[in-house]
Amino acid sequence: MNDSLPATTTAQQDITTAGQRKVNLIWEYTQATVALIVVISTMWAGIYETYKGSDKPIPTIMSVAFGTVVGFYFSRTNHAAIGGIGPKPQQQYEGR
Repeated sequence: MNDSLPATTTAQQDITTAGQRKVNLIWEYTQATVALIVVISTMWAGIYETYKGSDKPIPTIMSVAFGTVVGFYFSRTNHAAIGGIGPKPQQQYEGR
């Protein structure tokens, strides 16, 4: 038999946390969309120019955007880092 633990938050805290989750989801989808657009457009530019036989390099702004987006994506998906919403566990930060 599973006994439930008593609630440790108020109804208002639960509403606030639910709202934060919705905002976080919107932000995650926005980031994913921007990342896909940047990566796909940079890859397309590189493939298109190569296929055309052109010696033109990929525009610098696209290269910088690609590196920034990919770099930040992988750095923020470090699952060992403490983050997110709500109370955090009491533990010493060990770095990455």
